[in-house]
Amino acid sequence: MLAIRIRHRKTAVLATAAALAGLAAPSLAATPATATATATATATDYDSTYYEDAIGKTGAGLKSSLHAIISDQTKLSYSAVWDALKKTDQDPADSGNVILLYSGISRSKYLNGGDTGDWNREHVWAKSHGDFGTSIGPGTDIHHLRPEDVRVNGVRGNKDFDNGGSGFTDSGGSLTDSDSFEPRDAVKGDVARMIFYMAVRYEGGDGWADLEVNGSVDNGGDPYIGKLAVLKEWNDEDPPDAFEKRRNQVIYDSYQHNRNPFVDHPEWVEAIW
Repeated sequence: MLAIRIRHRKTAVLATAAALAGLAAPSLAATPATATATATATATDYDSTYYEDAIGKTGAGLKSSLHAIISDQTKLSYSAVWDALKKTDQDPADSGNVILLYSGISRSKYLNGGDTGDWNREHVWAKSHGDFGTSIGPGTDIHHLRPEDVRVNGVRGNKDFDNGGSGFTDSGGSLTDSDSFEPRDAVKGDVARMIFYMAVRYEGGDGWADLEVNGSVDNGGDPYIGKLAVLKEWNDEDPPDAFEKRRNQVIYDSYQHNRNPFVDHPEWVEAIW
């Protein structure tokens, strides 16, 4: 894996899904011991270590502390993202597949590419919102990169997030209209927490645009994504589930070595915004 080292849905999750997630974890780690940690680690395990400088803070102080913490990461190349997503988004019921974000389809992890029927690398924070493209940094940060069907990815395009719209082929319950996109219910919180991660991680001090969440759905090429109020609702309505928590742990253990703090502490969204 090519990498540049820079220093380091719902509240009630189905018991079966949780068990499957636990069973799938060992195949993603270097050793059985690491796999067990990946499957069982909780947010509080990191409060006295990883999040030590953020605990007890709110508002701008919390945002600043989290930015400093999560900026200590390993950066991936865009080509390395392919293999990373095959592990982070592995279907807990079928280790040969990945789960596609918006459609919810389980598809062979080896059908990655740009053709019809393939899955590709969806930038949840649309890469045109801040003009970072696929460059190493925000363009390759797997905390917001997810597998998605090529055509469905095109339907989302670079639209902001909001409620409403119509369904489409292989939508999985996701909706879209002329200026916004609404993901399926099971991943609304996931989407929100990825957006909030990006707004904290990329603050304009490392050569990239200062990414911020606002109340609009017409942000175009500006470094903003909305709607803030809707994303906050989605974070509340769809708390982190076993799949999302496991994904955060795999990224921390095996790839970027940083965490999405809003998966560990979804209440920090309200504390900052």
